[in-house]
Amino acid sequence: MAKHILVVDDDALLRRSLSLQLEQAGYRTSTAGSAEDALALAKRDWPDLILLDVGLPGMDGLDALRQFQQHDDIPVIFVTARRRELDTILGLELGADGYITKPFNPDVLLAHVKAVLRRSERQGTTTVEAEVLTVGDMIINPAAHTLSVASEPVELTAREFALLHTLALEAGNVISVDDIITRAWGAEFLGEPQVVYVHIRWLREKIELDPNHPQRIVNVRGVGYKLVAQE
Repeated sequence: MAKHILVVDDDALLRRSLSLQLEQAGYRTSTAGSAEDALALAKRDWPDLILLDVGLPGMDGLDALRQFQQHDDIPVIFVTARRRELDTILGLELGADGYITKPFNPDVLLAHVKAVLRRSERQGTTTVEAEVLTVGDMIINPAAHTLSVASEPVELTAREFALLHTLALEAGNVISVDDIITRAWGAEFLGEPQVVYVHIRWLREKIELDPNHPQRIVNVRGVGYKLVAQE
């Protein structure tokens, strides 16, 4: 199975470039434009390695690293334009596994990625396995990628499953369309709410008794969607 790399940077062009290079090298990628979005995305789909910009808006990369380390010993490579030695020292003392300064040669970055992944495998770093979620009569198993509704298996596409998992992680709470996009699709899909609307419709066709009058996936007009437990 391809290693999953999460690219966290507020520069959209750099995110796309890095994702393309990593995917061409055989990795699976997710993207986030902020540390907050990265943490939310990782909660649904934990990465094997994070490429993390230090100078992010809101929570910066150093604070994000501390947050990630509370959950698991995940490899992190800092990608930054900052050249101050203090950042390097502080980042590595906090537990970052590498540090590369922009602009950089893509081949150099890929070499860093391969080296850090090899090292983490030798050290026995484990990937967090997402827990099975029960929402009323629905059982969602992210590791097995399975869903059952009222004890009946339901086949979902990868994107439909990601959407349902995102809603299930905060069942009963409303999640905005933008937050759904960043957690289930990644930052590159922001500004394309139609992808959510279309997949919500497809998902309702599979899990609702009456898709035209949904009871499970409820739209809160002007706010977003929430998953409601049905017994």
